[in-house]
Amino acid sequence: MTPRPAPPPDLAGRWLARFFTDHLAGERAASPRTITSYRDAMKLLLTWFKDAEHIPPERLRLADIDRPRILRFLGWLETERCCSAATRNQRLAVIKSFCRYTAVEQPDHLDQVTQVLAIRQKKTPASDLGHLTGDEVKTLLAQPGTASTRAVRDTVLLALAYDTAARVQELCDLDVADIRHANPITVTIRGKGSKIRYVPLMDPTARLVADYLEHLKPHPGLGADANPLFCGPNHSRLTRSGVAKLLARHVRAVQAHDPDWAPGLPVTTHTLRRSRAMHLIQAGINLIYIRDLLGHADVSTTEIYARADAETKRKAIENAYQPLTPDILPDWTSDTALIGWLDSLGR
Repeated sequence: MTPRPAPPPDLAGRWLARFFTDHLAGERAASPRTITSYRDAMKLLLTWFKDAEHIPPERLRLADIDRPRILRFLGWLETERCCSAATRNQRLAVIKSFCRYTAVEQPDHLDQVTQVLAIRQKKTPASDLGHLTGDEVKTLLAQPGTASTRAVRDTVLLALAYDTAARVQELCDLDVADIRHANPITVTIRGKGSKIRYVPLMDPTARLVADYLEHLKPHPGLGADANPLFCGPNHSRLTRSGVAKLLARHVRAVQAHDPDWAPGLPVTTHTLRRSRAMHLIQAGINLIYIRDLLGHADVSTTEIYARADAETKRKAIENAYQPLTPDILPDWTSDTALIGWLDSLGR
């Protein structure tokens, strides 16, 4: 019986499996959300190879993942799928990460990998840092009210979203056990890259959360460490789309009563996060503390808020300004010698 030939050593499927299990999950300890994002990007690439290049996933080799094909794939993303430049850049970053991994394991393809890594990302428009004023935030947080259990949940969620400047997924992942009952009350937030930060709550929000927890009925089948802080139907954990829907509902209600509220600004949970950051900038809080609150890996990311706030920059310049310019310039027309000299030039 003739033995079955061994598969080629550069089959992409073999290295994709190792990339996800050994490299991302093992070496880098990437979060489930990061792995899911990488999975979706590579799945899209495999689909494109099958449809556009007629190379099925089981036959795809590392040699097929070259610069011309990757450029055609990126063009397909923008023209056929109408993806933004930011989405295109994210897909490219995932492909580059996979190529770097295979370059170490299969150095025969180093030259090809180098050409893929040389593909440049596209410039993206500057981030929109539109934010709510303090009065606008106060109006929005008062909108849900306390007339029902769901209304109380929405009030606490929106107050916590603003006070902690948490990302929407970080809010959804909160458990009852993440609230530390101390003075002050703090929230344990698990952010990007499995980083944990502890955020103290301001007194009004702390009172809201404490009262909410006092009346929250725990799920009988879950322990305190797994009981979600914010629940949807049937005691299921509230999702990103659920948070987006409840926020949109309250935004519509506010605008129905006051059409001039936040005109032209699309209000999302990230708008509350930006608003909190901008309000802290305007209050003169050190960028290091704002960075820690937002969970940024580097303070340079936080600096975009400081650069965006023109009023704070104006006040800072005024505080350091020494008036050196004369208040009133002399009237040159009263200088008879100068007038006479100018008249002589035309003679």
